Amino acid sequence: MDEKLDEKVINEKAESGIEQVSETEEPPQHKDGDQATLEQSTDGAIDTPTGEVEASSEKTGSLIEETRNQAQLAELSQQIIELKTQLTRKVDQYTRLAAEYDNFRKRTNQEKEDLRLKVKCSTISDLLPVVDNFERAKSHIHPQTEAETSIHNSYQSIYKQLEEKFKQIGVSAMECERKDFDPNLHEALLREPTDQASEGTILEELVRGYVLGDCVLRHAKVKVAVAPKPAIED
Repeated sequence: MDEKLDEKVINEKAESGIEQVSETEEPPQHKDGDQATLEQSTDGAIDTPTGEVEASSEKTGSLIEETRNQAQLAELSQQIIELKTQLTRKVDQYTRLAAEYDNFRKRTNQEKEDLRLKVKCSTISDLLPVVDNFERAKSHIHPQTEAETSIHNSYQSIYKQLEEKFKQIGVSAMECERKDFDPNLHEALLREPTDQASEGTILEELVRGYVLGDCVLRHAKVKVAVAPKPAIED
């Protein structure tokens, strides 16, 4: 009985000691003002470095973007300069080619015209003896009968057609008599001393000359007046 009472007393004392220890170890309580101050100081210590980092990052990003834009602008400016140089070169090349082509076209057209005129003059020159024969026949043949007159009129009509065709293509006969002798147009076959005309005057056309524009198809063969020799006195 006494042992149970002693055990009970011991348990009560143990529980009492545990409660005293618990009360002693309660954490100290802070006042409301101290807690707010602590929180503000903590927040400030955390917020301030973060804001500076963000501002610095934005500034750095802006500088990088500006540098990149300047580099792109410089590159585009260089490309524009190169394109302008290429354009100037191409314009110069086009101008030279256009001038060369224009000169080539003019030269080719002139060569074609010269060749065409040369062929035309050669062909017409070969026909001039035929014209001469018609003219000789006209001046020498005197038909006596009606049949001869009919034949004469027939080939004279052919001669007239030939003359018309010559006029259409620009061939014309020279008018030489009583004009001054020109070696570019005339060929002197005879010289006749006379005081009836000045020296160098064409007295007679022996063979008719022809021209095609500025081209001489055949020089006119003429007789030219020369000054008479002075009389020799005895």
